[in-house]
Amino acid sequence: MKPNGIHRLEESDLTVYRNLMELFAVEFEENDTYQGAKPSDSYVRSLLRNDDIIFLTECKESVVTGGLVAYILKKFEQQRSEIYIYDLAVRSGWRRQGIATRLIEHLKIIAKSQGAWVIFVQADHGDDPAIKLYESLGVREEVLHFDIKP
Repeated sequence: MKPNGIHRLEESDLTVYRNLMELFAVEFEENDTYQGAKPSDSYVRSLLRNDDIIFLTECKESVVTGGLVAYILKKFEQQRSEIYIYDLAVRSGWRRQGIATRLIEHLKIIAKSQGAWVIFVQADHGDDPAIKLYESLGVREEVLHFDIKP
């Protein structure tokens, strides 16, 4: 387990990755998504090696208390990138302690080093705590989201 604090996961952090997936399964109530078909260790290592995927965790007392997964999207119209926060969760017993904010602040440092001009995230209607957090950190946009089956 990582020491206390925020860490970007590396190729050797398989156990922390697995703990993060358990956290997402519980907090999002989506066990099948995060635990139903676990990827192989070699696949996970390839993700953790990929510089365009950011896995951040905050650990306290040998527990993953929060985590974030984001993707760096390289733009074609200018030499810059955007970062998309795909998942962000804090363990229920550790909420309201600034963990999500610290994870995003750490992501901002990575974003600047990667030449990103913006970090964006989606929130579901009714997820008031997430909406409140994101409104405190950025500008709200109303957009439509469409899932297109391949």
